[in-house]
Amino acid sequence: MRGIVTLDGPSASGKSSVAKRVAEALGVPYLSSGLLYRAAALLALRAGVDPKDEAGLLRLLEAQRVRLVPGRENRVLADGEDLTPFLHTLEVDRVVSEVARHPGVRAWVNERLKEVPPPFVAEGRDMGTAVFPEAPHKFYLTASPEVRARRRAKERPSDYEAVLRDLLVRDERDKAQSAPAPDALVLDTSGMTLDEVVAWVLAHLKD
Repeated sequence: MRGIVTLDGPSASGKSSVAKRVAEALGVPYLSSGLLYRAAALLALRAGVDPKDEAGLLRLLEAQRVRLVPGRENRVLADGEDLTPFLHTLEVDRVVSEVARHPGVRAWVNERLKEVPPPFVAEGRDMGTAVFPEAPHKFYLTASPEVRARRRAKERPSDYEAVLRDLLVRDERDKAQSAPAPDALVLDTSGMTLDEVVAWVLAHLKD
């Protein structure tokens, strides 16, 4: 495969797991846009920058050399430090949507993504709409909030109810950003296994 495949959807819809498996099957890298937003959120938390302060966030991001390193597992480096182990925490979960709402931060993330040459599988919220609208293969994965919260609770040291509350808040914040591309194939993964979702995506790539 020489082109770009995009996988979009709300938080905990299975995008990352599916993207990894699809990319592996195709023999290409996958790109996680969410890791870059999480890196921006982590850097803001470390530096004491208000997540609502777009100008402050952009000054912080431009002062450091941040890059996404694709591969079997994505990594994010900032001035040589590997931030990846610190990106999936409840603290980052709670501020990442606020950080991602800023147009300037979104433009910064898009620039980092476009530094990577295709082919690849890109996953995020708006890969098929804002970042790679030219992609020939677009998918949008979704699931009920309850299903997504159960999935996320398995990954976080927190209880289901707390995860569900945070997830519903993120859904509301991300609503404008998370609409599927008009030409995307939409799949509700609520009642599906990971293997079934991967098989469905790969089958439609062959169409």
